[in-house]
Amino acid sequence: MNIDFSSMPSSLDMLHLILALVTALLFVLLLKKPNTENSSLIAEEESLIPDAPIPSSAPEQPAIPQVQLKAATPDSALQLLTLLQQDARFIDFVKEDLSDYSDADIGAAARVVHEGSKKTLDTYFTLDAIRSEDEETRISLPAGFNASEVRLTGNVVGEAPFNGTLVHKGWKVSEAKLPKISEGHDSTIVAPAEVEL
Repeated sequence: MNIDFSSMPSSLDMLHLILALVTALLFVLLLKKPNTENSSLIAEEESLIPDAPIPSSAPEQPAIPQVQLKAATPDSALQLLTLLQQDARFIDFVKEDLSDYSDADIGAAARVVHEGSKKTLDTYFTLDAIRSEDEETRISLPAGFNASEVRLTGNVVGEAPFNGTLVHKGWKVSEAKLPKISEGHDSTIVAPAEVEL
């Protein structure tokens, strides 16, 4: 069997990086695996000296906190969908088959949906940009940056600080003021049927 070393990859891609990490993890687990013969000898020696303090060879690891997932009720999402339908006819626009319409007709309808959606967002939400820099400018992210506010894309290799181009500023809701829902209100009806008499 001949191996052509010239065809081997010269750069480290994501698949090779994952393979290397899995190999290193398996090697560490193999090193940490207790030897059954040695552990039985240690147990016998410890039984001979019951009152002697046993030094800990490894520092205690802090307990990893369990992530608690909370069930999201659909009421707020349904309420927002209702408001977008009322102000922007959002559901009507999305559910409409647009294949028979011209681009000009779709553009005119999109203008109505855009204006109504903007009105809904401006009325019920206060939105702030996460990053203040202009888009398409170079920025630096220091170590410890908030990963829930900034998503890294492209060739993500190494550790922070990261230098890259801001593609999107991001949005964060600083205040939400959805109207209160009366007891017994059916939130699943986001647009009642209309009958003209």
